[in-house]
Amino acid sequence: MAVFSYKARNGSGSLISGDLEALSEDDLLRKLQALNYMPVRVSREEEGQKNISWNTLFPPKVKTKDIVMMNMKLAYMADAGIPLLNSMRLLAVQVENPLLKEILLDVSQKVFEGSSLSDALSNHPAVFSQMYVSMVKVGEISGTLHIVLNRMAAYMEKEEELKQKVQGALFYPMILLSAGCIVIVLIVTFVIPQFVSIFSKANVTLPLPTLILYYFGEFLKRFWFLILPAIFSAVYLTGRFLKTTNGKNYFDRMILRVPYAGRLVKQVFITRFCRALGILLESDVPVLKCLDVVKDVVGNSVYQRIIMQISESVQRGEKISHQLSGSEYFPNDVVSMISTGEETGKLAPMLYKVAGFYESVVDDSVKKLTLLIEPFFIVFMGLLAGLIMTSMLLPLFDMVKTIQQ
Repeated sequence: MAVFSYKARNGSGSLISGDLEALSEDDLLRKLQALNYMPVRVSREEEGQKNISWNTLFPPKVKTKDIVMMNMKLAYMADAGIPLLNSMRLLAVQVENPLLKEILLDVSQKVFEGSSLSDALSNHPAVFSQMYVSMVKVGEISGTLHIVLNRMAAYMEKEEELKQKVQGALFYPMILLSAGCIVIVLIVTFVIPQFVSIFSKANVTLPLPTLILYYFGEFLKRFWFLILPAIFSAVYLTGRFLKTTNGKNYFDRMILRVPYAGRLVKQVFITRFCRALGILLESDVPVLKCLDVVKDVVGNSVYQRIIMQISESVQRGEKISHQLSGSEYFPNDVVSMISTGEETGKLAPMLYKVAGFYESVVDDSVKKLTLLIEPFFIVFMGLLAGLIMTSMLLPLFDMVKTIQQ
């Protein structure tokens, strides 16, 4: 298939543009007609001849809020009785994100050709997760697509809030650390050499702290062109290692063992596990299928192995709580509440309660972690400032003694 660029008028007369794959120009015109678009101009993009644009250098991404808004609109349209194909076409016109617009156009075309919505969405795994596709499929089969989409919108909003809380706890300390490092580099490369020059002319013997900072600054000035590539290479190689199976397993184990922060990470994964499993069970997805989907949602290899063990125990006729009991990664109160939910036949509501409780726990832990990190960085930066001041004051005192003599 070739890629064609097009400009066309939609049903409301607005001018839109985009790219579509088609076998030929006639095939493209048929696809545009199926989307109720009136072509204005079409052109074929030869491979390797695409114009370099801002979107080419920095391709747009589909954010969680884009999917949430799409869910809500699609749910309203489905609840109002608007046919699915018409709903998808309307969404493709309304969304502002160019990547999501292109994806929705492709999904609309697949639905027009007879594909189910879940199958069409599954062609874009980078945007629509396995859980999202599974939920849509359940909604299609049960005829409750609008309900399922609303649940997914609420779920994704909660996940985004959780993510923002964790990232917010690290934002201020990272800004503080970055600013401190810049100031220190400026001092050791420009300020200290000036003092060293003065001390040398006065025949003052430089103490060890001053010599360390001086030679460190000289190293930065002479080999700065090697330092930046070395940092980028280290970051790149570390990223590549963490993408490997061994690297990811190592990182996932280590992050859970970090003092205090590891407990916060466990709370985040417990919240994610309970909320995802609860929404799937509430939508009448089979338990084994739920566990298979949740395994990919949690995003941690340690918890993925635990979920695989749970799946195996469920296949043997055991309960979920049976496999979790005694696990260091699931507290006793979580296991007890899950067991109660299984006994009463209200596992999904109980999982929601656990997720809600641990979400408040995560919020509290994030606040405490922020309170701990800030003084830690302040003390760290204070010690560095003290070292710098000491390295300048010690030879200054020696110089004063020399002058007095």
